Amino acid sequence: MLGGEGGADGTGVALEGDEARMDAALEKLYGTGGRDEARAKSGRRSAGLGDSAPSVARWLGDIRTYFPSTVVQVMQKDAIERLNLTRLLLEPEMLDAVEPDVHLVGTLLSLNQVMPDRARESARTVVRKVVQELEKRLAQRTRSAIGGALDRSARVLRPRRLADVDWERTIRVNLRHYLPDHRTLVPERLVGYGRRQQAVKRDVVLCIDQSGSMAASVVYASVFGAVLGSMRSLRTSLVVFDTAVVDLTDQLHDPVELLFGTQLGGGTDINRAIAYCQGLITRPNDSIFVLISDLYEGGVRAEMLQRVAALTAAGVQVIVLLALSDDGAPSYDHENAAALAALGVPAFACTPDAFPDLMAAAVERRDLKEWSERNL
Repeated sequence: MLGGEGGADGTGVALEGDEARMDAALEKLYGTGGRDEARAKSGRRSAGLGDSAPSVARWLGDIRTYFPSTVVQVMQKDAIERLNLTRLLLEPEMLDAVEPDVHLVGTLLSLNQVMPDRARESARTVVRKVVQELEKRLAQRTRSAIGGALDRSARVLRPRRLADVDWERTIRVNLRHYLPDHRTLVPERLVGYGRRQQAVKRDVVLCIDQSGSMAASVVYASVFGAVLGSMRSLRTSLVVFDTAVVDLTDQLHDPVELLFGTQLGGGTDINRAIAYCQGLITRPNDSIFVLISDLYEGGVRAEMLQRVAALTAAGVQVIVLLALSDDGAPSYDHENAAALAALGVPAFACTPDAFPDLMAAAVERRDLKEWSERNL
């Protein structure tokens, strides 16, 4: 195990070569080396990375050399949080040295409004790389899951091919024709899957809370929004909000531009955002409304709940995600989540890998509470 001031940490065994360099990199972030001196100079807790972009860039290069990318991403996140390195992310040489990941993209987006022009292109390169990796990982599965659900949701009573028969639904509607003596069922009516048509089958409205705590969710939701927007059988809208509401639907063709159209941080007015999205829904029975928010409402809570109730009463399939990320259990407003559950709208966190199947369940109008309990 690494981790010793002076390279030995009381073990009597000195570290050499790469192990010593790995230990030094860990010490600069997690150890006490350099903190006493930094505290004396600045009066604040600090470690030994130094207060310049070149020294941090060198450290980033070291950890990329000696640790796997998953560990590097954790160390970068810890360095930003523990050592307040956010300002240094505005330096191009710093951005060129980092290992791109979702959390880094969230941090860069939060700096979007103050980012100098010389750092902006480097930041776009980082964001573009992460977006491309996410699309590669998630796009095909999303299209396959939702496309299959759309096909299954279109029922016909006279399927032309045996492969088009929905046997589960056919058996269910013909149970009264079961012959116990013969232990068989005589289907009087076949239920089949409809063939895919080019017409728009569902309207999807993604409504994304862009408060600071939702950074990773904003990144994933934007990528999913771009994927959904590319499907001809869906009409997808994407709206982001804090205390203001911004419709970014016209940016769905370019998820990088979409992300740079967001503005992380600020307050939250969920009621105002839902009110705007209500105006986008023209076919309630064929619409899916996805609210991604931690539910900390800064607007009018009673009206927010009334609007959700009105959407469900009109036939809209409402989904409330407390987070769309791999970050584990999120912080959220438990009182508002309970109030939504009482309206028949369960609120839960969802991982990016589970989101395609969740949307497929919504397309088929399955019980989402039951789905979440079984799959999440």
